Amino acid sequence: MSPSQPEAFNLGAWRVVPADNELCRDGKRVPLEPKAMGLLLYLAELAGNTVSREQLFEALWPGVVVSDDTLTQAVIKLRKALGDSAKNPRYIQTVAKRGYRLCVTVDRSPPAAPAAPSNRQRSGWALLVVTLVILIGVLGYRTLYMPQPMSGLPDVSALKPVPAEGLPTLTVQPFQLLGEDAPQAYLAQGLTFDLITDLSRLSGLWVIGSRSILGQKDDGKGALPVRYRVTGEVQRAADELRVQVHLQDMQSGRQLWSERYHQPIDNLFQIQEQISRQIAATLSLKVSEAEQRHLAHRYTHSVPAYELFLRAQSLLLVRLREENEKARTLYRQAIALDPSFARAYAGLALSHAADYRNQWISSGSVALEKARGMARTALQIDPDIPEVYWVLAYVSAQQRQHEKAIGLLKKATSLDQSFADAYALMGGINTYLGRSDRTPALIRTAIRLNPDAGYLYYLLLGRAYFYLGDWEQALINLNEALMRNPANLEGHIYLAAVLEASGDHAGALWEADEILALQDDFNADSWLQTYPMTDKGQARQLRTALASLGLVETAVRVQKP
Repeated sequence: MSPSQPEAFNLGAWRVVPADNELCRDGKRVPLEPKAMGLLLYLAELAGNTVSREQLFEALWPGVVVSDDTLTQAVIKLRKALGDSAKNPRYIQTVAKRGYRLCVTVDRSPPAAPAAPSNRQRSGWALLVVTLVILIGVLGYRTLYMPQPMSGLPDVSALKPVPAEGLPTLTVQPFQLLGEDAPQAYLAQGLTFDLITDLSRLSGLWVIGSRSILGQKDDGKGALPVRYRVTGEVQRAADELRVQVHLQDMQSGRQLWSERYHQPIDNLFQIQEQISRQIAATLSLKVSEAEQRHLAHRYTHSVPAYELFLRAQSLLLVRLREENEKARTLYRQAIALDPSFARAYAGLALSHAADYRNQWISSGSVALEKARGMARTALQIDPDIPEVYWVLAYVSAQQRQHEKAIGLLKKATSLDQSFADAYALMGGINTYLGRSDRTPALIRTAIRLNPDAGYLYYLLLGRAYFYLGDWEQALINLNEALMRNPANLEGHIYLAAVLEASGDHAGALWEADEILALQDDFNADSWLQTYPMTDKGQARQLRTALASLGLVETAVRVQKP
């Protein structure tokens, strides 16, 4: 075996097989992701010793900058595979403020040869084989001759097309960044976002695309059938900008329009306006006078301010404290260059709201008031930007002014009928009010309009189904949310609550450990203090489920069976 593939070894009751990236125990095989296996191998080499997070970053991600959550998730996945617990570790111990330690003996002796099966065992195996043959036959018949449900998410993947009332549908795929200047990725994201924003303001078109204030997953896998598709590439070289755009008719396969722009970066806004106008003209859309003004209107006339804003946006969506603070600094720099930049004020408001929601600072009420002030300033500067109404609605929701927030979101959708995040937030707020039955339709509309959306849409769906008592759909959507963002604390909280409520106490306890691995001092009572749920019955329902798992201050932690 090559040096890059260490020999298999025993770890407690497990057999570790690095070559296959799996753990084996009593005939059971558990696959491990390569990074989780790498983590286990490194800890095994230093078994009994505390290994710092810095050592692990250097060993597993040499020369790459990754967040602390990346390592935390590798530890969580490894613990889950081993059947280990963060609170009562048998394999991997967390050493507070120092790192991790493998607390079990590593045995590198070869496995014992299996004993020959007895007559009774052979008879048992024969009976099992016959049973499996019958079962496979039945399943084969069902697969071939009986109608099958759609795989994936039954409440989102089988959605009907957006009710466009005869309007053409168009999607803007994320622009690709050409070249190797990864720090310029925000420019491609910004061009995509703003092109979607411009086209969404046209009343003769439904725009489906990955524009999201809530965060997005730009892999294009969720794309729904549409009539027209826009793709593009962007490259920046010094003070020059190269942009190529293509418009394709998806029904005929014909390319309707393509253009290449090579201009100074200072002409960025003119390029954006030309692209929007040319697409509208190619599709023969009737563009009103007001819509013409919106296409010509730029959020700022300062390209440097715009670039600072785009960099801030990309950091804000990471949703980590350090990145949030960096984003705030960039928003302020953008405002210094253009004091009338409404969207920069709106972004600044969201950064303060994040401090409150995530309890990153002690003076949360002060942060929320700052967020409200910045959002109102943005609205006073430019009352025609849908995103500004969304931000003010989000802040209002955090202040538990939910009906006011819904009114603001209705204004946002009147300005932009394709604004997916507005429908999603409206759905989330209805859940806070105890109207969970209204949430699924709103979130489904959001997913139709933005099928590449990030984890939050699915979290909002799963949360609503928890309060509706539909455990199956709650589990489907919460698992989808956590697959997209395994470090999301709220997703684990609701998954633990659903598992407990549905009778899977052991599974709920595993999720409780995941919560404590993400936040070792988690307490549901403290968390609920800044949670904008105003329906007391629902808040009590959530707290009761978490209390059974020892996640409230007065509860006694239940040990795993």
